Amino acid sequence: MSRIHEALKKAELERAAQSGHTTLPFDPQATPETEREKVVPTTATDVLIQAEGDALTPDGPLQFEKMRSRCAQVQWQPDPNSNVFSNPGLSGDAAEQFRTLRSRLYQLRNGRPLRVILITSPVPGDGKTFVTNNLAQAIVRQPDRRVLIIDGDLRASRLHVPLGARKTPGLTDYLRGDIAEATAVMQRGQENDLFLIPGGSEAANPSELLSNGRLKELLDRLAPVFDWVIIDSPPCLPVADASVIADVCDGVLLVVRAGSTPSASARKASQELQGKKVIGVVLNTVEKAAFAYSSYYGSAYSGRDITKKLDNLKMV
Repeated sequence: MSRIHEALKKAELERAAQSGHTTLPFDPQATPETEREKVVPTTATDVLIQAEGDALTPDGPLQFEKMRSRCAQVQWQPDPNSNVFSNPGLSGDAAEQFRTLRSRLYQLRNGRPLRVILITSPVPGDGKTFVTNNLAQAIVRQPDRRVLIIDGDLRASRLHVPLGARKTPGLTDYLRGDIAEATAVMQRGQENDLFLIPGGSEAANPSELLSNGRLKELLDRLAPVFDWVIIDSPPCLPVADASVIADVCDGVLLVVRAGSTPSASARKASQELQGKKVIGVVLNTVEKAAFAYSSYYGSAYSGRDITKKLDNLKMV
């Protein structure tokens, strides 16, 4: 008997007991679907049981258009100082570097499964949220590309800020089980197919929420309908959240800030992420003269060269 079937049968029996009936007409050969049709929820608990059942036991692949119609369309008000593609005052080379990073990710995907990416950094202030937003912007500017970005930094959620989006409802509300349906914590703007799951309401136990199994369930449900899912996480050295999230991702990008991230922190971060499918390093805020074809924002390196590249970074 399915989980939905059991829950609905129990609810029906409880209602019958409350109304004085001791028996109920129940067909043991009926399918869960036909039983659900016979039962009309009469309490908030009954509705919650059905909503959870629908979310946790999907009856086939999630359809993109159906998902798109269910999530909230919000009038985003992007911060022009955070998007290198929409602000002509920012370096044009910056946008080109994100296109290069996009191309390298597609090249990596030719040889391995790569759809869900975690972006983290050794310490706060390295620019991981900036990279998350602009990498997503670079991808959705290609025709027919669908990108979902998720704010996994439940301690200091900021991914909604550069988009000018709402912070709630979001990931914490889904992970706690306060909201059962994934599309209820998603939002999209007016342009292209960029979707956001923000951080959500405040959480006292981020690590426990991230490791309770619902994040994997969420990604298993949503990732197949997107070209890329990009998760912004907390820095990997202060807390263990990034390592927890990395276990349910296909790859990890490490962001370090030139002239800012201590080299010892960069090396320690590479050690912390050993075995976490690290695919590269993004060197952020590089002076234009530092590389012949580099610019204000980053370069991506092959995962196998991480230790060497971190050793060669000139940081203070």
